[in-house]
This record gives sequence, structure tokens and C-alpha cells, in this order.
Amino acid sequence: MGIIVMIIIGLIAGAIARLLVPGKEDMGWIATILLGIAGGYVGGTLGSLVFAPHEFDFRPPVEHSFIGAIIGAVIILVVYKFIRARV
Repeated sequence: MGIIVMIIIGLIAGAIARLLVPGKEDMGWIATILLGIAGGYVGGTLGSLVFAPHEFDFRPPVEHSFIGAIIGAVIILVVYKFIRARV
């Protein structure tokens, strides 16, 4: 999978996660791409811990489930909002 595909999937997953989490976030499209890519890593890691084979995996997020990328991005956004509200 190429980097272009990773960027496109990151943009889509990040945008969907931003739509699912309530509230307005002032982030541009580059931050949304990074959110989706990081969400892919978080979702893929959580998925590999929950489902077999239980191994820690550092594959690019495009090889993980698209749903996992969205779930991971939502988790990152919720944690970010929680930390930002406390500061």
C-alpha cells in the first residue's frame, strides 16, 4: 500500500471520527489526516490485542480495518478533549 492510500484513508477516517465526536474542533485537513493515521495505529493495536493472534504489530494503518481506524481516531479525540478540558 502506498503512502497516498494511507493519506486518503487517514483523511476519511479522521473526518468520520470528527463527525462522530460531539463538539467543534479547530483542526485543518492535515491534522485530520494525522488523526486518521494515528487512529489506524491505535485501532490496529487494540484489535490485535483483543483478537487473535495476540501479537503487537507495527504495520501501516492501511492494512488494518477501516473501522478500527475510525474507532482509534475517536478514542484519540475523546482523550484529547478530556485533557484539553482539564488544562
